Amino acid sequence: MSPPGFIAGRYRIERRLGVGGMSTVQLAFDQRLERYVAVKLLAEHLADDPTFVSRFRREALSAARLVHPNIVQTFDFGLDEEAHQHFIVMEYVPGQSCAELLRDRGHLDVDQALEIVSQACRGLDYAHRNGVVHRDVKPGNLLLSDSDVVKLADFGIARAANQSSITQVGSVLGTAAYLAPEQARGEEAGPRADLYSLGVVTYQLLSGRLPYEATSLSELALKQQREAPMPLQELNPQVPPELAMAVMAAVAIDPERRPGDALKLAETLRDGARGIPPYDEDSPTQHLGTSSATHVLPAREPRTAATRVVPPAGRARARAIPPQAPPARRAAPVAEQRTDREAVRQRRRRRRTGLRRALAFTSLLCLFIVAVAIVLVITSNTTSGSVVHYREVVGNEAKSAIDQVQAIISKYTK
Repeated sequence: MSPPGFIAGRYRIERRLGVGGMSTVQLAFDQRLERYVAVKLLAEHLADDPTFVSRFRREALSAARLVHPNIVQTFDFGLDEEAHQHFIVMEYVPGQSCAELLRDRGHLDVDQALEIVSQACRGLDYAHRNGVVHRDVKPGNLLLSDSDVVKLADFGIARAANQSSITQVGSVLGTAAYLAPEQARGEEAGPRADLYSLGVVTYQLLSGRLPYEATSLSELALKQQREAPMPLQELNPQVPPELAMAVMAAVAIDPERRPGDALKLAETLRDGARGIPPYDEDSPTQHLGTSSATHVLPAREPRTAATRVVPPAGRARARAIPPQAPPARRAAPVAEQRTDREAVRQRRRRRRTGLRRALAFTSLLCLFIVAVAIVLVITSNTTSGSVVHYREVVGNEAKSAIDQVQAIISKYTK
């Protein structure tokens, strides 16, 4: 039998650390090992569900094997029969949760927020590589110790509650904003669902508000499908646009568009803080925010008269449209220009050839006439003997001249 204020006769309750829809967390002192621990007492509606208790036992065993600096370690699990309470004993992390930081400060600086998320990514990556998905990443489950070490809490309890037959009125509605779209639709959640939830946490740490405000799973699912979150750089001018793009990639509706793993998410966020966008310029999967999707591109060319708006004739006299200069004649292709120049040159060559032929023919004809005239003069002033001789000479010359004229005519008239 446990003494008053004790759990399982071993853990002495000191004070309450927090209350949630699924459990109450108490600070306790482990008298056997002489150390402070956090004891989570499950709510009665969960303790009375045998499906939840059986499944949580298996999940608690899986979570207990996760030993990592950024994961709250699970020490013990059991049932206090006298109090009829199931309990979980976990590592006690002195410090504050991210939910308390947001309550006190509104939002965090870029450097501090990225440091918290980077450490959470290392814890998630270790868990995912060991086959454990958290399924309930939220600011209340991110604990920041006094030595600035971030630890993820509540591994195992979310999966067990998700498979329980009990309706978690307070717990589910209280964390609806951090659920991935596939979780809100009731589908099986994988490692990228944790990345979505951590992306929502990052958005909240940097802006002080949630990307989607919803009071039910159905309302959340509708907003996720129909609305785009307000760009982070508009809520917090200290956030570089590249970092805002990296956060939007983490909360993409399609799981395939989110970073491949937790370490890739941390790297993408760090690059965004340094001004490096999460996607290449040629990437087809780039995520545009609301403002980018509706951004009006400036006109690159002045509008023509055909695109000017003329006011109605009844209200005001239409403004005269100045006459447009006739469009410049399109330059002929290079090949056509070359063809035209060649044709002109050919016509000029044919014209010169014709002139040369005409001059040659005229010259020969003049020579022939002169020759005939000379023959006639000679024949008229000479004796008969000489006449015969000259007639032979002239005949031969005339015959030769006629042959030359015929040859020229035949050559130039083909």
